[in-house]
Amino acid sequence: MARTRRPVVAGWFTDDTVQEAEFRLLGTRCTACASVFFPREDDWCRNPGCPGGGELAEVPLSPRGRVWSYTDGRYRPPAPYVSDPDAPWEPYTLVAVELAAEAMVVLGQAAPGVTTTDLAVGTEVEVVPGVLNEDEEHVWTTWNWRPVTTADREERS
Repeated sequence: MARTRRPVVAGWFTDDTVQEAEFRLLGTRCTACASVFFPREDDWCRNPGCPGGGELAEVPLSPRGRVWSYTDGRYRPPAPYVSDPDAPWEPYTLVAVELAAEAMVVLGQAAPGVTTTDLAVGTEVEVVPGVLNEDEEHVWTTWNWRPVTTADREERS
């Protein structure tokens, strides 16, 4: 039986079955003031300096950014995180990434195998599809941050 793939939060990222190079977080941009929001905002512009009257349009966010901050996650996070409360807890690496073009910082989990020893403030990272949890019926998909390697830079040049 095939398991159903479900995004942890619908509308926050592109379909995770696209080519990895095309995977993006999805935000919204106000057409009146050009402010960008993530998580997305579908009702109103949150910028208090906005002149108003703008619509919010979906925009893909930059696929790469730089580590702004990072830490070990040593606690079981709240929903929408899904985990078996009886399973042993495994720490993870949490990364705050600055997206310069959007003038924002986006928080997310590092890709599997990436630890705090692999990161430093200013490290270039890219967003990649990830799996948050799976069971017999579902695979809950999410995004992760992964350090960009020299080979990644050369491949996309």
